[in-house]
Amino acid sequence: MFTPDLICKTLSDSTRARIALLIAREQELCVCELTCALDDIQPKISRHLALLREAGVLADRRQGQWIYYSLHPELPEWVRAMLSTMLEANKDWLAENHQRLCEMQDRPNRCC
Repeated sequence: MFTPDLICKTLSDSTRARIALLIAREQELCVCELTCALDDIQPKISRHLALLREAGVLADRRQGQWIYYSLHPELPEWVRAMLSTMLEANKDWLAENHQRLCEMQDRPNRCC
């Protein structure tokens, strides 16, 4: 069940907030893309992705060796609207992360 306190608690960490907003912006990202964008180590990013998945904010899908993360399809509209508003109002906050993502070499190809 999605409640304001659960969502706020889940997004209260800067890394989790950045992950959620980058995924909201890009629609779908894998761990390697998030590691590059956030300039952080894979175990830390994976731990935060697991927390976001457990809270129901993110869903994942496997394609070959890659696991892609997106906003959960059953995420309530009010949460999607909140993320959209946060993203629109905080482009500067994410600018460096987005720039690193755009400059990333060898990003995985998505065939599906």
